[in-house]
Amino acid sequence: MKQNRSGRSDTAARPNVTRWRGALGGVLSALAGLAVGSVAAGILGTPLTPVVAIGSAFIDRVPPWLKDLAISWFGTHDKDALRIGILIVVSALAALGGVLAVRRYWAGALITVVLTVAAVIAAFTRADAGQTGILPSLLAGLTALGILRLFSRRLEPLIDFPDDGTSRRGFLQLGAGVALGSVAAGLLGRVVSGNRAAVADARKTLNLPQPSSLDPPPGVQADGAVPWATPNDDFYRIDTALSVPQIVPADWKLRIHGMVDRELTLTYDDLLKRPVIHKWVTLTCVSNEVGGDLIGNALWSGVLLKDLLEEAGPAKNADAIQSTSKDGFTAGTPLPTLLDDRQAMLAFAMNGQPLPVEHGFPVRIVVPGLYGYVSATKWLVDIEVTRFDQFQAYWTPRGWSALGPIKLSSRIDTPLGKKVEPGPVTVAGVAWDQHVGVSRVEVRVDGGPWQQATLATDPSIDTWRQWHWTWDAPRGQHLLQVRAFDGQGKPQIESSAPPAPDGATGLHTISVKVG
Repeated sequence: MKQNRSGRSDTAARPNVTRWRGALGGVLSALAGLAVGSVAAGILGTPLTPVVAIGSAFIDRVPPWLKDLAISWFGTHDKDALRIGILIVVSALAALGGVLAVRRYWAGALITVVLTVAAVIAAFTRADAGQTGILPSLLAGLTALGILRLFSRRLEPLIDFPDDGTSRRGFLQLGAGVALGSVAAGLLGRVVSGNRAAVADARKTLNLPQPSSLDPPPGVQADGAVPWATPNDDFYRIDTALSVPQIVPADWKLRIHGMVDRELTLTYDDLLKRPVIHKWVTLTCVSNEVGGDLIGNALWSGVLLKDLLEEAGPAKNADAIQSTSKDGFTAGTPLPTLLDDRQAMLAFAMNGQPLPVEHGFPVRIVVPGLYGYVSATKWLVDIEVTRFDQFQAYWTPRGWSALGPIKLSSRIDTPLGKKVEPGPVTVAGVAWDQHVGVSRVEVRVDGGPWQQATLATDPSIDTWRQWHWTWDAPRGQHLLQVRAFDGQGKPQIESSAPPAPDGATGLHTISVKVG
């Protein structure tokens, strides 16, 4: 019996070679199907590619603890991690299907059918599926089944005749052709996604009302201190949209209805004809851990939501609105917070530019003082005036509080993760309690007495407040803590609590090595 260089017989090696080729054929079949699905989605104008359909269904059903875990691990890259995870799982199952299909095509095909049915059901249950939402997943599955059959036929002769050069060459040619075709289809899918290009062009040509100044107030100038204004590209993004909705302003409409005297329907042009306000507002995610970075401060431009609601005439017994995103996400917001003096708005610009698509273009809601999950609906298309006892928004049945007022908190930004030299060291950070304000910030070292920090200019109670303190640092390892006091002099909660169900509490504590 002939042996190869590793000492194994060719007979023993043959099944392994065939299995590896079968697995590769299964993976290539699945990737080809996904590529065709992306092309179909682009042509049909639906965001629901197979990966998006499955991923969106997963996001809709994920328990809060798993959502928090994903954010703590991956931060604002949680959706990229989900996409990669889906591709890994699909590839693994497809590889198994490819191995099975070499001898029994129906066994391998069954795995593809199950994956296809799962994607079709996931797409069908999405609010933004429309009439064509299931077709990309269906076409992807049919494509994968057809190509899997081609691979299984190429590999069948190799079971009994592993040295058949013609069959081996045929498999390699088929594999290369499918791989190149999948890449081409994937690129074509991007090209035919016309809405994405149309939205990008629309953003470039918009001429929006500009604020009198984009200059931030004087802030803390220290190495490592965060800037007063968060650049658009650095602003955190946490939402449930695996595929960002693409809405051309000319196609955008907002319906305000429900418990109102007069139903309103607004176009983008209608919005721009109304009085515009420009306001610095700090937004915070309820998933932000103590000391976390899921917070940002920006200059928002838009139209007062109060004016629109008063024009519609909400019923006296209404106590909430349910706002709906283009992708079906809903948020429940207390009606009084939209009618008081905090200037909640329908925002169309961020830091003097049209909203980035990832942050809600063309229109989103901005409400100072509330966590985003109950207020900051992006890609807004519908507002229903209602009552909390008549609906449940997206996150409420998942265990989160219905109201979501932001909690007073503070953070040390520098010297974070650095070794410093003995002597004067600038300790700096931010504190926030939107629509209440911050009146004092204190720092302590190694559990000693609290020392008062210097606060930067405070142009609004709806923004974070920068602070700094000079520490005469001795050699050694030290623990620094910070706490803030709100506008009424009440200190932040020192006991630790996780983000769920209504925001994290506790003192941000860092370790600093001196010398």
